[in-house]
Amino acid sequence: MFKTNEYFEGEVMSIGFNPEKGPATIGVMAVGEYEFGTSQKEFMTVTSGKMLVKLPGTDQWKDFKENETFIVEANEKFQVNVKEEISYICFYK
Repeated sequence: MFKTNEYFEGEVMSIGFNPEKGPATIGVMAVGEYEFGTSQKEFMTVTSGKMLVKLPGTDQWKDFKENETFIVEANEKFQVNVKEEISYICFYK
């Protein structure tokens, strides 16, 4: 069964599903700045567009473009800055 999620007053939306690799979400983000917290290790891949990401433990923003992945450990916070609407897929371990 699919599970829909809505964050930041509808600016970020995702659908959860369970492929063979394990739990995942596929979603979209509107232009804006967001901070997310993790409860599991996350592998996030940009599927269209690009976003700036500030990973835990760093003060540097890094660009992630289509087909690029970043990893955030469980129980961490990270920030994203989206300059154009983007889509992503996220796998949880």
